[in-house]
Amino acid sequence: MMLIPRRNNDFDFFDEMFHDPFFTKQDSRLMRTDIKNKDGNYLVDIDLPGYDKEDIHLGMKNGYLTVHATTKKEKNNEKDNETYVYQERYVGECARSFYVGENVNEEDVKASFKNGTLHLEFPKEKQKSIESQKYIPIE
Repeated sequence: MMLIPRRNNDFDFFDEMFHDPFFTKQDSRLMRTDIKNKDGNYLVDIDLPGYDKEDIHLGMKNGYLTVHATTKKEKNNEKDNETYVYQERYVGECARSFYVGENVNEEDVKASFKNGTLHLEFPKEKQKSIESQKYIPIE
């Protein structure tokens, strides 16, 4: 069975475009993330389009690295009779946490922000060696 999209001859693109899934705000709060492993470090790229560097805050607590970003709502300019007819750009805040390990601290995390992408680099948590059974000789 093959699924074929339905075509409607009465389709008006302008009226229907705000209902099409392509134009809706699905996943607008999702911070799309890529994580790479390179030379014993994790490289993390997080897409944050529309955010300024000052709007992004990083924190560490109990082995979790948290990225928190906030955007401010633009107000309508009533002096010039400007009001929004439709607004798709996300306004608000979003956050995401990643477990980086108890041995990774703030000094180990390098962060930069360029072209709407937050770049993070931090070492992999060193695995604790399991202590082997030791025997006490009896004299």
